[in-house]
Amino acid sequence: MKVLLVGSGGREHALAWAMAQSPLRPTLLAAPGNPGIAGHARCLPVAAHDVAGLVALAQEERVDLVVPGPEAPLVAGLADACAQLGLACSGPSAAAAQLEGSKSFTKAIAAAAQIPTARFETVESVPAALACLRRFGAPVVVKADGLAAGKGVVVATTLAEAEAAVLAMLRDGSLGAAGQRLVIEECLVGPEASLFALCDGENAVPLGVAQDHKRVGDNDTGPNTGGMGAYTPVPVMPPAMVDAAMRRIVHPALAEMARRGTPFRGILFAGLMLTADGPKLIEFNVRLGDPEAQALLPMLDADLLGLLHRAAAGSVAGLAPRMHPGAAVAVVVAARGYPTAPILGQSLGGLTAARATGALLFQAGTATAPDDGLVSAGGRVLTVCGRGADLAAARRLAYAGVAALNFPGGFWRQDIAARVA
Repeated sequence: MKVLLVGSGGREHALAWAMAQSPLRPTLLAAPGNPGIAGHARCLPVAAHDVAGLVALAQEERVDLVVPGPEAPLVAGLADACAQLGLACSGPSAAAAQLEGSKSFTKAIAAAAQIPTARFETVESVPAALACLRRFGAPVVVKADGLAAGKGVVVATTLAEAEAAVLAMLRDGSLGAAGQRLVIEECLVGPEASLFALCDGENAVPLGVAQDHKRVGDNDTGPNTGGMGAYTPVPVMPPAMVDAAMRRIVHPALAEMARRGTPFRGILFAGLMLTADGPKLIEFNVRLGDPEAQALLPMLDADLLGLLHRAAAGSVAGLAPRMHPGAAVAVVVAARGYPTAPILGQSLGGLTAARATGALLFQAGTATAPDDGLVSAGGRVLTVCGRGADLAAARRLAYAGVAALNFPGGFWRQDIAARVA
């Protein structure tokens, strides 16, 4: 099997690592990839958002399956362009990808399918938004409707904070077109968890649960980021609760999407709040999470490539992907200044020493230096994953791997999974 992997981050490195182990013995291509992915795939200089270029590359290389990592090419219609040419793609159509591309669309699906979620209103003007905030009171959540690279959600503890977010997005255009419509919703209380399900348009099977750490600083302080670490399993979401979330959230969403003529194929990521009344939907994403993938995929005791192909070109009915026993903890190492102004071009060393601890390393924002070393080329530079018999053991190994790195220009949170390990 010949596979084209789309993307260049830590999630895509984890996908390449997992697919390279498939008994299908795939030939892997990556567009554009990164230096870590190049250890598993031939990297080609086509941008992840270049749908026409990606499809032309897939045709030229005669690939059997396109595996999108990030959401942007899916929202832009990559799966549709593949379908027009008879190419299998393990991701949803542009219409189905609106589950991530539009927060208000997801809320409409939740309402139609009677999925438990937060009370909300959709607004498009400053006066309407400010009036809505007064009705809701604080705390309150302000969300940009469109894709905002993880920066479009503000959990405001005061009305002043919420009003500032509204003005920044609607009046000042801080998020561009993504923030010209807002979803304002009640602030749910409870631990969060990310449930991943493999879908074929009608059926879905769970792929695992992880918990992400979004804030940049220890003890959940500072601004939101794309994610500073993750762990699996999640003790507060046992198997019975996973079954309940699949039954009350994932399966109804699939049924409603199919009823509308836009069936969902690929990986559906349900961001959940585990409230006193049970799991409630915060949001849907239409791909694996980053850095959740870096924790989940090393624990998957199944052929990932085979699963993705079944979702894209067949049925997942009857599948029951297993997870290895134990736990995994993934720690993101970021460039200083992230998430606002990361310092790029900083030397990154010690990778061999970090691997010698037994940790897995998934590169994200890296580039090859003239001396063939590595330098930082993005905000999140790499993810270090430890696997162990339990969360405590996995956490020790992850941080041993981090400590072995030589990256003076980097930083990381010290408390990933600390509350549960």
